[in-house]
Amino acid sequence: MSEDEKPPKRPRRPRSTGPLRGSLLHLDARGRARMVDVGGKATTRRRAVARGKVRLNDAAFGALSAGKLSKGDALAVARLAGILAAKKTSEIVPLAHPVALDAVSVECELAPEARQVVVTATASTAARTGVEMEALTAVAGACLAIYDMAKALDRSIEIREIVLLEKTGGRSGTYRR
Repeated sequence: MSEDEKPPKRPRRPRSTGPLRGSLLHLDARGRARMVDVGGKATTRRRAVARGKVRLNDAAFGALSAGKLSKGDALAVARLAGILAAKKTSEIVPLAHPVALDAVSVECELAPEARQVVVTATASTAARTGVEMEALTAVAGACLAIYDMAKALDRSIEIREIVLLEKTGGRSGTYRR
């Protein structure tokens, strides 16, 4: 078989080593994706807060702010979409554990000077794994709902800066951005 006929080599998979082997990469010893076993971890109170921004043009932001979008109350729909997204995180993120959420809140704040909606989501539970993914997924779902509600007036809407602001609980303790 000539060099041109050989199938391309498969890229080497990253392997974790040392005391954190496998704990951060969701990979088994052979480099295959796996769900992390949290069975031996203690159940603790956990909370996570995430934020994202949706930037709109003048017409879309004005209509949204005035409650005049043809599809209805975008902020109410966004809050509900965010809560639903958090509840469905393990169906959206392949290796996320299903988490029984104690509470999810989604707040949408208008920032007129930047023509933005700032979406903040908070998720909490008592579990063996954290709720960062639920908070981030809530923000993403809410931002997408705002896009959907306002896209008739602005196809250039930007969803920006979806970030984890804070997480508490668990073995790794507290993180603040």
